[in-house]
Amino acid sequence: MEKQRDLLFFCLVLSCSSSFLPWVSSSEGGLEKVSPQRLFVFGDSYADTGNTEKSSGGWHPPYGSTFPGEPSGRFSDGLVLTDYVASFLGIESPQPYTWRNDVNKTLLQHGMNFAFGGTGVFDTMAREPNMTTQIDYFQSSVEQNVYTKQDLSSSVALVSLAGNDYAAFTMKNGNQEELPSFITSVIDQLVYNLKRIKGLGVGKIAVTALEPLGCLPQITAVSSFKNCSSNWNSITRLHNHQLRRSLQELKKNESMMGPSSPSSSSALVILDLHSAFVSALNVLRHQSGNLSENPLKPCCVGVTEGYSCGNIGDKGVKNYALCNHPETSFFWDNIHPSQNGWHAVYSFLHSSLHRLL
Repeated sequence: MEKQRDLLFFCLVLSCSSSFLPWVSSSEGGLEKVSPQRLFVFGDSYADTGNTEKSSGGWHPPYGSTFPGEPSGRFSDGLVLTDYVASFLGIESPQPYTWRNDVNKTLLQHGMNFAFGGTGVFDTMAREPNMTTQIDYFQSSVEQNVYTKQDLSSSVALVSLAGNDYAAFTMKNGNQEELPSFITSVIDQLVYNLKRIKGLGVGKIAVTALEPLGCLPQITAVSSFKNCSSNWNSITRLHNHQLRRSLQELKKNESMMGPSSPSSSSALVILDLHSAFVSALNVLRHQSGNLSENPLKPCCVGVTEGYSCGNIGDKGVKNYALCNHPETSFFWDNIHPSQNGWHAVYSFLHSSLHRLL
């Protein structure tokens, strides 16, 4: 089950809502920009900060060894995409949805994280709620007046889609001829989800483009982590092409903001994980002092086939091995970047993130 669960389950994020009017009247009668005050997150393990059940890998050592020093439900040794986006916005990382009744309610002022590891826009091999259900949870919070309309209008939604839908499609079907039409259905559902989040009142939405799936360690392991898969990377290219085209149509056909607002073009922002991953990997590959290291090789791996990072045997024996320097790795395990990897990716997303301010 550990191996199957690890088999291309990705975790990223999505966040939410509608008014797209993060502007208020100033005392002089003009428009004054309001900085984002809250972050709502939807998606998978690239964005999950603790929603998945305690039996999942993110709750087992050595996950969390860099931050916060123990497992926290993040699928990394430390910080993940959600944490870096929140830091950029100048707010604390939002509380996981499943913690909402157990934390001080003042902590919810920073937003809420609805992302669950292993999920997609459709049902995957994971039992956790897909993106539609995550948005249902968000809608319930809005209807229960956890957040006001003003709260939502000055908020950002992060929507993460890292590829679990395609992993599930391959495991269940494997018919490559049907893949293009499936990609279309994924994009159509994703766009519908964005419209729904917009309709609930969130000021701006950041949605991730797909990372290079063919360069994930789960795929490159067959070549000893030396070569990316052109087949899997072609899925990334098709997905990202359709995503950009569909979002351009959405911007054209939907009045996301008032026609006179100077920020309408940035109400919906694509975070290009593909370019960010490729650029970060290239930097690490040619970084002085690391020329002999392979950035495609994960830091934490199972000792033999059938085991994965964090797997413990019946007698407490560790069935995984760690690299000597996690702080210089890009990938933490077979799917997810390390904290260092996410920091490198984040550095290449700055220009896009500035459009959320």
